[in-house]
Amino acid sequence: MAWRERLTSEILSLVVEAALDKKAEDVEVLDLTQHGYFTDYFIICHGRSTRQVQAISDRVEEKLKEANLRPRHIEGYGTGVWILMDYVDIVVHIFTGEKRKY
Repeated sequence: MAWRERLTSEILSLVVEAALDKKAEDVEVLDLTQHGYFTDYFIICHGRSTRQVQAISDRVEEKLKEANLRPRHIEGYGTGVWILMDYVDIVVHIFTGEKRKY
């Protein structure tokens, strides 16, 4: 496995681990590398409340900061119904259950 693939795999694992630490539900990793999108991976999960969604986001950000990674952009944190965390090659989507169903 090339170093970039290994590094990406480790980052994906950190995000999934962080989300699960805060009891995220239905965590999915979507590989978009073969589709030529603006990012390589989507990680999608949801929480039961806006506070839990924010806690999941906080934990993901904390874990990735420990790995010296900072998000390019975070959107939706204030409302907590859908948070998008843009790490360029990886985009994390954290929803409330209702918003994810929509």
